[in-house]
Amino acid sequence: MSLVPKHIKNLMPYKAGKPISEVKRELNLNHIVKLASNENPNGPSLKALNKVNHYLNDTHRYPDSNGYDLRLKLAKSFNLDIKNVIIGGGSEGIMSVIMRTFLNGDDEIIATKNSFIGFKVLANASGFKINWVPMQDYHYNLKSMASKINNKTKVIYLANPDNPTGTFFKRKDFEEFMKLVPNRVIVLLDEAYFEYASQFDEYPDSMDYRYDNVITLRTFSKAQGLAGFRVGYGFANEKLISNLMKVKLPFEPSSLGQHAACAAMDDFKHLESSIKLNNEQKVRLEVFFEKNNFNYIPSATNFITLKFTDEENAYNFTQKMLHKGVILRHLIGFGLPNCVRVTIGLEQENDYLIKNIKEL
Repeated sequence: MSLVPKHIKNLMPYKAGKPISEVKRELNLNHIVKLASNENPNGPSLKALNKVNHYLNDTHRYPDSNGYDLRLKLAKSFNLDIKNVIIGGGSEGIMSVIMRTFLNGDDEIIATKNSFIGFKVLANASGFKINWVPMQDYHYNLKSMASKINNKTKVIYLANPDNPTGTFFKRKDFEEFMKLVPNRVIVLLDEAYFEYASQFDEYPDSMDYRYDNVITLRTFSKAQGLAGFRVGYGFANEKLISNLMKVKLPFEPSSLGQHAACAAMDDFKHLESSIKLNNEQKVRLEVFFEKNNFNYIPSATNFITLKFTDEENAYNFTQKMLHKGVILRHLIGFGLPNCVRVTIGLEQENDYLIKNIKEL
């Protein structure tokens, strides 16, 4: 009898984008531009860094297990009660808590193929049945997802905007979809890129709604530039949050992560400059890709996904760019082997990207 369950044995672990240190070591390169992991090239808020420095001498103490200060700040910011807020180790950390809290017996999950690989790993690791729904032209097919709902459905995962395609479903489509979802089914709505997408008129910001069965997930890893601190947060009705609080690990996020997130929320200029930079450089890259006959998926995020004719061309492009010191993300692990994801970088990083593409 095996000690390891079959669904764990068959699980493909999450494989992150190559870190800069690894590429330098393997390829003996000095200048590296990493455009693979959708990080904020603007860096973290200086207010956040100063706050962290102030509390470094307190790191022998455990974090506040209830995350009171950060949860209260989030609650006030979104006109909620603190009982409607949860924080965790990145949005994936809260996703994991949701799976452990609410899935039971013969419950089933509905999710979209080729969407966020972090959720795919969590779903497969749960051992519960997953009904995977194909995308339609790199967009979520909400009608098809709704048709998969049955009396065993417990969790539906939606990423809006999606990673790795950068597309989003519109307000009308979301509202029509929610009419078809029973109240007993939890909709896990991942809005990791909402700061970038909220400028689009038809984007359905979930905080404009108050569905009792929707859990909104967001993160400080993207627009706020705190990816290394691993701080995610979620909004839901009090009953759902109270049960999640029973299951979540007691001391996450770290104390420094909580302090950094609180300070980042006060740095409106940093957030505005990050979004402005992203918008300007996204247009610039789109123009370049169009002039050079690259097919790409229009994006509402801080990355652009390129579409190649086949897996071989996508892989070769990624490898050639890697050997020139540009780290991109070949999306074979997401089930999109003909696609390459390009994070939108600083102006000089995008200069380096463009220069090396021209040389190819």
